[in-house]
Amino acid sequence: MSLSISEQIARRGQGKAPSQLNDQRIPVYGDKATATSETKPLTWRLAHHDAVLDLATYESLRGFEALKMALNQSPADTLNTIKEAVVKGRGGAGFPAGIKWSLMAPPDGGPRYLVCNADEMEPGTFKDRLLMERLPLQLIEGMLISAYALAPTAVYLLSRCEYSLARERLTAALEELRANNLVGDNILGSDFSFDLHVHTGAGRYICGEETALINCLEGRRANPRTKPPFPQVAGAWGRPTVVNNVETLHNVSAIILHGSKWYQDLPKAKGVVETPGTKLFGCSGLVNDPGLWELPFGYTAREIIEDFAGGMQEGKKLKAWLPGGASTDFLTADHLDTVVDFDTIQKAGSRMGTGLIMVVDEEQDMVPLLRNLEIFFQRESCGWCTPCRDGLPWGVKLLTAINDGEGQVGDVEKLEGLTRDLWIGKTFCAHAPGAMEPLMSAIKYFRPEFDQKIAQAVGEDVIEAAANQQPEVK
Repeated sequence: MSLSISEQIARRGQGKAPSQLNDQRIPVYGDKATATSETKPLTWRLAHHDAVLDLATYESLRGFEALKMALNQSPADTLNTIKEAVVKGRGGAGFPAGIKWSLMAPPDGGPRYLVCNADEMEPGTFKDRLLMERLPLQLIEGMLISAYALAPTAVYLLSRCEYSLARERLTAALEELRANNLVGDNILGSDFSFDLHVHTGAGRYICGEETALINCLEGRRANPRTKPPFPQVAGAWGRPTVVNNVETLHNVSAIILHGSKWYQDLPKAKGVVETPGTKLFGCSGLVNDPGLWELPFGYTAREIIEDFAGGMQEGKKLKAWLPGGASTDFLTADHLDTVVDFDTIQKAGSRMGTGLIMVVDEEQDMVPLLRNLEIFFQRESCGWCTPCRDGLPWGVKLLTAINDGEGQVGDVEKLEGLTRDLWIGKTFCAHAPGAMEPLMSAIKYFRPEFDQKIAQAVGEDVIEAAANQQPEVK
C-alpha cells in the first residue's frame, strides 16, 4: 500500500507512523501466531492490540512480571543479568548497556540520575516513536528495572518536542501507575522508590549526543561536553548519570523475565552472527512496503529490502542505501548481501547506526541528495567548534554550486578535503564526522555524477586543460 504525503501527515495525528505501520504487508511483530515474549520481546504485545496504553491490558500480557522478579533479587543481580545479556546500545553506537551501567560511580549519598534519550532525530528513523506511542508501559517497566539496578535519585526521559502523542501517552501511563503504586514511593510494598519526569527538548539533532542531551536537560544550550569525565562519573549537574536509548531500555523487562542466555540465543534463528537479541529494523524510500520489523540479528540488507519491504517500486532500481540513518556511509547494490549487524556493516565500510535502511533509486541524482543531507547537518550543528560550525556550511556552498551549474574544477577535491578536515579527532564531537560519512562515500562510489555537473558548467576543454596541468606523480 502506498500513501500520499497528505495521507501520511493525516495519519500522524492518529498515532500512526509515516510509514503506514498499521498497513504493513508484514506486521512489525511478524507472524501473529508465533509472536510471543520469547520470540518478539519488543513488539509481541502489538499482535494482540494496536497499542497497549492501560495498566489492565498491559498486566494481562505479562506486564510488570519482570519488575516483580527484579524486586525479589538484589540490584547487583539485576545489573549482572543485563551485563551478561550483552545488550548493545540501540541508539547507534552499540556500546553494551550492562558495561555502561557497571561504570556508574557507586552511591555516595548524593544525587544520581538515569536518563532515557528519546530525542530521535536521525533522518529516516522512527523506531523509538513506535515504542513510545504504542508501548509506553513497556518502556516505563524497563526504566523501573534499570532504576532498581542503578539506584538513581531521579529519572528523566528527554523527548523531542515533535513527539507530542508519545509524550501524552507516557504522561497518562505514569498517572495511572502512580495511582496503583507502580510509580512513586515504596513500589509494591518494597523499599524501592521511583518517579519519572518527562522533559521536552526544543528538537535538536545534537541532543542525540548524551552530554549535549544532559546540557539540554539542565536548561543549558545543547553543546556536547568534554569526555572524560564520562557521564557515569560526572553527568547531569555534575553527578553520576547513565543515559540509554528508548529501544535499549525496551529490552530490559524481557531479559529479566527470560534470562541472559535466552537473549543471547535469539540470533541463532539465523545462525550467522553473535549479536544478542532482536532489533527494530526498517526500510524507507521508494520500496513497496516501507516500515519496521522486529528481527533477530542475522538478516541481510537484501532480505530486509526485498522480503520485508517488498522490493523497489515498479520501474525503480536500487542504486545505493544508507544502513542506519543519514549519518552513515552509502553502500551500493554490491553490498546487499551484507548482514545488517554492527561488525559486518563496519567491515563493509559503513555503520549500522539505527538499523533503519534508506534506499536510493537509480533515477535520484546524488549531488542534490547530498546537498539536502548536508543542509540538515549544517542546520543542526551546535556551533561549538570551528571545524563543524564553518566547515559544514562550506560543504553546502560547494554542493549548491555544483548542483546549480556553477561548479569549478577542483570543487570535488575541496569536498574531499573537508571529509578529512572534519573527521574523527578533529572536531569536538561526532556530529561533523557523521555528516562526512554520506559525503565521502557518495564521492567514492558516484564521483562521475559530480564530475559531469562540473564539466557541463565549465566545458570539457577546461577539464582537459586542468588535467594536463596536474603535476606528474613520481
